[in-house]
Amino acid sequence: MKILFVHQNFPGQFPHLAPALAARGHQVLALTAETNGRKSPVRVVKYRKPEPIKISSPLTRMYAESAERGARAALAAQQLRDEHGYVPDVIFGHSGWGETLFLKEVWPEARLLIYAELMYQTEGLDTDFDPEFRRDGVAPRISTTARAAHLVQAMVQADAALSPTEFQAATFPTELRAKIRVIHDGIDTKVVRPNPEAILQIPNTTLSFRAGDEVVSFVNRSLEPYRGYHSFMRALPAVLAARPCAHAVIVGEEGQSYGAAPKDGISWKQRYLDEVRDQLDLSRVHFLGRVPYATYLSLLQVTRVHAYLTYPFVLSWSCLEALAAGALVVASDTAPVREVITDGVNGRLVDFFDIPTWSAALTEALANPAATAPLRAAARQGVIARYDLATACLPRLIDFVENAAR
Repeated sequence: MKILFVHQNFPGQFPHLAPALAARGHQVLALTAETNGRKSPVRVVKYRKPEPIKISSPLTRMYAESAERGARAALAAQQLRDEHGYVPDVIFGHSGWGETLFLKEVWPEARLLIYAELMYQTEGLDTDFDPEFRRDGVAPRISTTARAAHLVQAMVQADAALSPTEFQAATFPTELRAKIRVIHDGIDTKVVRPNPEAILQIPNTTLSFRAGDEVVSFVNRSLEPYRGYHSFMRALPAVLAARPCAHAVIVGEEGQSYGAAPKDGISWKQRYLDEVRDQLDLSRVHFLGRVPYATYLSLLQVTRVHAYLTYPFVLSWSCLEALAAGALVVASDTAPVREVITDGVNGRLVDFFDIPTWSAALTEALANPAATAPLRAAARQGVIARYDLATACLPRLIDFVENAAR
């Protein structure tokens, strides 16, 4: 078959699926943004970057930007058809940025598959979760509903869809949920595994950590409230005070990936560091910023306890990879996490906002690593059973795509 992947940051969620389909003899191509410089496992073509849109109303901005990106992707698709005679049997695209919105107008004969990551809702998810940032009244509810317009349109057009977790699939309306199959992207547990020989070198210092050292880790793409950075930082002073030999290693960029930027121009990282700065020995707090994958993996392999927090939102790969690496994960007791961690069985769950309990749980994990061995073993085995790339996920992903054309 001819299979076209569509993702502005390709390979995105498809780094394993796309080359696996190519290895099975399919003709695999990817359509991505011209600004995307990521290495691709398959041949790519690029669409032109959309021009900035000047729209005064925030209610229509999200759809307008998504539609503009979709139009650029469709024009590139039309060029593929007119100049090269290219007609895919299957299109598999991420719906989050609007790129799939008009592809059926170019290739009506193709089967359209959607990566359905999350549907915005006014209640029960991220928008009304955190009292520190909650906005009351009807205005924010209208805004949230408006942001979902392009996602609904993409799902209506799709022949089938895929979500990585049951929680994420359940965010979509009942009328559309029947289209969705739940299959995770997969964790390569042969790569992400415990390593007693692991060493983490802290850049620009002589400091290094080995597996089992007294390290508490926190990892996210960006250091922001959506991923509980504020709760973690507020818990950290009591942890380091109780464990005078412990170090905190924090990975993440200074901006934001999901939520709004701070209104005062100070980054979330700086705001919550400043809040507790006077209570911390900063020589034991290490902000690494964005790191290579090998460094990130070494951190998961050396840490004694890994803190993972999230709003009711997309589950991070880092949560599952920490479990697969054999780390003890202390995580927020939120819906996406409860799907993969059972408190006292393969990790610990703590109320997202309960700072004293967070401090106590992290301190206890640092103080008694031997007691957590059964949880860490169960964590890895659980990932192997449910999320292993080779055995649990990739065969089902391949089947999902190949059956779409039948």
